[in-house]
Amino acid sequence: MLIKHEKIETNVILMLVLTLLTVSIGGLVEIVPLYTIETTIEEVDGVRPYSPLELVGRNVYIREGCYLCHSQQIRPFRDEVERYGHYSIAAESMYDHPFQWGSKRTGPDLARVGGKYSNEWHVAHLSDPRSVVPESIMPGYSFLANQELDVSDISAHLETNRIVGVPYSDEMIAQAAADLAAQAGADEDTDGLLARYPKAVSGDFDGDAGRITEMDALISYLQMLGTLVDFSRYDHDDLQQ
Repeated sequence: MLIKHEKIETNVILMLVLTLLTVSIGGLVEIVPLYTIETTIEEVDGVRPYSPLELVGRNVYIREGCYLCHSQQIRPFRDEVERYGHYSIAAESMYDHPFQWGSKRTGPDLARVGGKYSNEWHVAHLSDPRSVVPESIMPGYSFLANQELDVSDISAHLETNRIVGVPYSDEMIAQAAADLAAQAGADEDTDGLLARYPKAVSGDFDGDAGRITEMDALISYLQMLGTLVDFSRYDHDDLQQ
């Protein structure tokens, strides 16, 4: 056996061929099974695609670099669960492109921030962070309240997300502009919105009913984070990360 091993170690070409063969076999064993299953993420009741307004708000969140200081990943450790809530599960981010888990926390984790504060608190915090959190080093984003949303391409935005796997229906795409307006408080009829996007929080988020702004969109996104799944219905063993 040692003699045969010596032949392999002293023959560069043979060593290379056998190494490539071993890596190829190992790779196939790991990769091929993934093509035989529909998804590697276990579906959980309550998880849905983002509403049009939430989706635009998420774009603002990413554009402004919020993810650089705030993670959306609660790890399964006692101290994190006690502070932030149930640990994060993969299904919550199954429609994220890209997901916002991360590991950098200059500010607190935001995975469960939805419903924790009022819309007014978020407006004050985004406009002047130190007015509500004196020790905050976060910059202000008051300009978002002056930036009106361009929603001319919102249906196309949903269509693009459908191409990469987000299950937006034809009805969702056709009603995208109407749903966005309804959630921002421009239309009091929210029945259609809630039928398509259960638990969507609607209202005049930024306090200016005359316009739909980037502030509206960002707050709508923040207010839904962590609210879709009712974790009281599950045991820890029923949920997989």
